[in-house]
Amino acid sequence: MKKANLFILSVISVLPLLSSCIRGEVFEDTEEDNFKALWTIIDEHYCFFDYKEKEIDLDWNTVYTKYHNRLSSNMDNAQLFEVLSEMLSELKDGHVNLYAAHDVGRNWSWYENYPSNFNDSIHKLYLGTDYKIASSLKYKILEDNIGYIYCGSFNSALGDGNISQALSYLAECSGLIIDVRENSGGELTNAEKLASRFTNERILVGYMSHKTGPGHNEFSTLEEIWLEPSKGIRWQKDVIVLTNRRCYSATNDFIKDMRQCPKVTIIGDQTGGGSGMPFSSELPNGWSIRFSACPIYDVDKNHTEFGIKPDISINMTKEDILKNRDTIIEFARNFLKK
Repeated sequence: MKKANLFILSVISVLPLLSSCIRGEVFEDTEEDNFKALWTIIDEHYCFFDYKEKEIDLDWNTVYTKYHNRLSSNMDNAQLFEVLSEMLSELKDGHVNLYAAHDVGRNWSWYENYPSNFNDSIHKLYLGTDYKIASSLKYKILEDNIGYIYCGSFNSALGDGNISQALSYLAECSGLIIDVRENSGGELTNAEKLASRFTNERILVGYMSHKTGPGHNEFSTLEEIWLEPSKGIRWQKDVIVLTNRRCYSATNDFIKDMRQCPKVTIIGDQTGGGSGMPFSSELPNGWSIRFSACPIYDVDKNHTEFGIKPDISINMTKEDILKNRDTIIEFARNFLKK
């Protein structure tokens, strides 16, 4: 029978903290022990318990009882996976995923329960076919001399040269729209690299803390997060950033940073959230679990786990959609003109 030690594998090299708070418990590859291993990993290392107890009335001990009662010695892998995945969904966290060969347990309620505020067919009309591409950035000059950059992901490597080329091309524009709708995240360094082009000074953008022990309240003191101005081309005119509920994880962090930059206005819908740095671990049966381990706060020391509200809230209207108009882009264009 396979055995496994409870251990944590860091997927972010700059956060090597968790090794100091691991207990060497050993679990067998049984339905009971896989359940206990998963519950214990989350119980000792998940970072949002206090916050979610307040926001969604989460009681992790009650969750244990609720789902432990659904275990049986003759359940198959699919049934066990269902129980474990539903238990994790109680956290309402898009960074919490259970990975097996046959499926991925996930909670996508951060965007599924809300209007999309994005229409791919209409968006293609705005981009046209003559847009330019610099890594993950698609950019062009709109007919009213407003620059437009669409960044649909922070996964692809985004070099300083890519950003400089785009901003240099758009330099003649009277203002700039950066559209990150539908961007569910990626590499945090890419998000920071783009945000660094919109400040001329070093600015405080938030805080981070680390788990220091198995208790729900055991964290390090808050560490300041600063955004350093880029040494490359920096934008000096007004900027609009467009958001919707699909802005998650690194994109949520990008919005957190951009809110502190001068001449920046956030327009659209509240972001989806996802402010916890994700880490990974493994169950005795080989399934892997990813979860939020280090919380990030905004400059006012507030959690952004459940999203960031825009400066101006705008939804796409049915009338505009029927006319192939993007309500949010059009509002941003008029805002910049004024």
